Amino acid sequence: MISSFSFPTPILHGVGSLDELPARLVQLGVKHPLIVTDRGLLATDAFALLRKLLPEETPVFSDVHPNPLAVDVIAGAAAWREAKCDGIIGFGGGSALDVAKIIRAAVTHSNKHWQELTWQDHPGDLPPFIAIPTTAGTGSEVGRSSVITFQKTKRVIFHPALLAKLVILDPRVTAGLPPKLTAATGVDALTHCIESYTSPVFHPLCDAIALEGARIAFEHLPRAVENGSDLEARGMMQIAAAMGGIAFQKDLGATHSLSHPLSAHFSLNHGLANGLCLLPVMRLNAERKPGVYRRVGISLGLADTSDAAVIAATETLLTRIGITGGLHPHGVDEASLGMLADAAFADSCHATNPVPVTRDDLLALYRAAL
Repeated sequence: MISSFSFPTPILHGVGSLDELPARLVQLGVKHPLIVTDRGLLATDAFALLRKLLPEETPVFSDVHPNPLAVDVIAGAAAWREAKCDGIIGFGGGSALDVAKIIRAAVTHSNKHWQELTWQDHPGDLPPFIAIPTTAGTGSEVGRSSVITFQKTKRVIFHPALLAKLVILDPRVTAGLPPKLTAATGVDALTHCIESYTSPVFHPLCDAIALEGARIAFEHLPRAVENGSDLEARGMMQIAAAMGGIAFQKDLGATHSLSHPLSAHFSLNHGLANGLCLLPVMRLNAERKPGVYRRVGISLGLADTSDAAVIAATETLLTRIGITGGLHPHGVDEASLGMLADAAFADSCHATNPVPVTRDDLLALYRAAL
């Protein structure tokens, strides 16, 4: 079997790394960038840090939904064309970054083409893209995919050309993130690491990255939630998120198949949905494949590395950061579970779960997460 491995994205990390942006734009030949962000960031100190580094007339597209829609991409492409831009700065969480990276395909090709872009296509050179994440969770900044919702169905558009030319991880831009959102995005990074490691796909590079990413998240996520000004913890969570984003090119598992319909149909934050579904999936996996989490426990430095101990440690972490209460408080009820199970089974992520799952298994997992 032939395997292909690649981790090519340049990354700047550390307090003050954002200040490198103007020089890096020059290096990339970008004179008229479009900033892609969401409206909630426009009045923040983080956005002010970005704004002072760029000309006042730099255009901004901020109409990005929390779970981005196809219309966001179409509108962003129109903004690009109107302002005659030559590069894109994605500034925000995974939603803004996903829209920013795929706008480049939309402005290079027809709207129909970007929606149908596949791994086998040859889109040519796309405009330069700099990713600046303001959350530490999705890992979208280092990803070669964009997750966009088309008529209540989340689709992953995947192509190496979507990779950023540069990623800037400056913990200052995450310092204003509220505790609940810090927790939700952080548990997304943790879920990426756990699910990518336990995926049976052969990718030993990703395995090593996932295990270390999980360790970093366990150590630093509670600190980042409890003290938002802890820039060391914030910075390390940025690293954990990027590691999760790199690792899950290996693929994910059933937790993500459960969470995608929750975001599409109930507008749950993706990380929160992952956090609320993670424990039931871990219990099912451990029951059917004993020892599946042993090396996760070793990486975490647990004295007891049994599946039960790793799951208990994960539950303790989720409780400490406030990811509790199940799905019901978020409007999910028994009557909706059949529809959700159908959508989860149609999602591709569970195909690389460490144990096979059926539609009825996914239904049972939703019940356990209620």
